Amino acid sequence: MPENPDRPWQMPLPVHCWALGLFAAATLAVVAVFLLYQDVNVWEGWRESAGLRKQGGYGERIYLESVYRTRANTWSNLAYVLVGLYAIVLGMNDLRRKDRAGEGHLRRRPALGILYGVACCYLGLGSGIFHASLTHWGQQLDVAAMYSPVVVLIALHLDRFLPAWPLWVAAAVVACALLYVYKWSMSSGTVLPALILTVGVLAVADRLFRIGGRMQFRWMAAAPVCLVLAYVFRQLDIDRRFTGPDTWLQGHVLWHFLTAATLATVYLYHRSERRTPPDAGA
Repeated sequence: MPENPDRPWQMPLPVHCWALGLFAAATLAVVAVFLLYQDVNVWEGWRESAGLRKQGGYGERIYLESVYRTRANTWSNLAYVLVGLYAIVLGMNDLRRKDRAGEGHLRRRPALGILYGVACCYLGLGSGIFHASLTHWGQQLDVAAMYSPVVVLIALHLDRFLPAWPLWVAAAVVACALLYVYKWSMSSGTVLPALILTVGVLAVADRLFRIGGRMQFRWMAAAPVCLVLAYVFRQLDIDRRFTGPDTWLQGHVLWHFLTAATLATVYLYHRSERRTPPDAGA
């Protein structure tokens, strides 16, 4: 079944099989680690995060003597992994196809699509390790990983203005590495909004200068809605006004789900691009 940009869920069957199969394997790995080390404090001796003794800043109960010190907030990071695996598999599928005439920029730049998927998986891993460990290193990894999909989106937009995808891929990787190394030298409350604003400015400039082809605006419109809702649930969770400490549905769980949905809708926005007439030479 050929991919339909108007109905992105109608992807080729092998794409679903690979993405969902790898996701099932990742989920089983998360479950297996929990079953093996449920009552083992594997984080003993690690430097604690500043908020560990203050219940981590979130509403969920903390189990200090467990591999997953917060449970729902740990497993819910699999949402990022699911988005990332689909982006990786779709990018690999694009890489195999030789004729991409008439397709959008993302489809003609498989490397950037694959890198975006890797960044989403990195976010799922980094955030998952932080919520599992509530360690100082986990927090560094979490915040640095949070920047990475946005950095790749900036690289994707820059490649639309100045096509040089190997340069932008390398620049994005270096930027993500530097943001990890220098995480404690900068405020995430400043860096992340600045990166998101940069994506927004580039997206507006893209439309004003009519770079590329036609995209489905509904996906871009859905992204800020998901992001705002995510922020609302996150704040309710921090204020202990959402659910109790022992429920699976935590406000921060919804933060993970809705920010993963934001990353998915932005990806689908770029993937929905069509060029008419076909631009085979781009």
